[in-house]
Order: sequence, then C-alpha cells, then structure tokens
Amino acid sequence: MATQTRELLLRKPFNDFRNYPYGFARSGDFSIRESDALLHYGCLITALLAGDVMPETQEDQALLAVAKGEKPAETDVEKAWAKYQGRINRPKVGSMYGRSKVVEDDSDYDSAGSTEDDLVVED
Repeated sequence: MATQTRELLLRKPFNDFRNYPYGFARSGDFSIRESDALLHYGCLITALLAGDVMPETQEDQALLAVAKGEKPAETDVEKAWAKYQGRINRPKVGSMYGRSKVVEDDSDYDSAGSTEDDLVVED
C-alpha cells in the first residue's frame, strides 16, 4: 500500500455515506463553505486522528487538537469539523411520542359503572 502524504489526502474528497448518503452540501446541516471544508480537509483529519499521518504543520497540529477536543475551534475548517462531529454523535431519538400503552381492563372502572373512558399509561 502506498504511503499517504498530506498532499494526497488533501486532494482526496471526504465522504460519509453512512451519515450523509447524499453528501454534505445536500444534507441541509452545513453551509456551502462548511461542506467544502469537510470535503477538502476531512480525509486529512481522519488520517491524523487514526495516526496514519503525523502532523507536519501548525495547521495540522491545530486540527488534531480540535478534533480531539483539546482546544476550541477557531478557523472555518475547525468549526466545520466540530459541527460535523456534533451532528454525527448526537443521541438518537426513538420516538417523539414515547412508549405508552392503553390498558383496557374492567377492574379499572368504578363499581357505579361510569361511562367515562379511563386512560391508564404504564411506564
């Protein structure tokens, strides 16, 4: 396998087909500038995080520090990466209505035989 260099990684477009199957620009989560930054720098940042490439410049060291959460994002690329990480690592929502079940049991009604329907929610 060929060794990966910084220049090669910057030329390779970054795609996340699992979370963004139609691309970053079409997702609605990112602006045009942010999606371009992710497309251009994403492969480099993932290689830096995986340890495949050592940081060569100050920019690489800053990108790595932001990606690890050691410093706040300052540049547009760093902000785009932080936003991307926030979007893909947000908690998944099961249902907006929750899990509740209507219990229909004759013992729940009072002995007077009321005609009101009682709703019982089980946790």
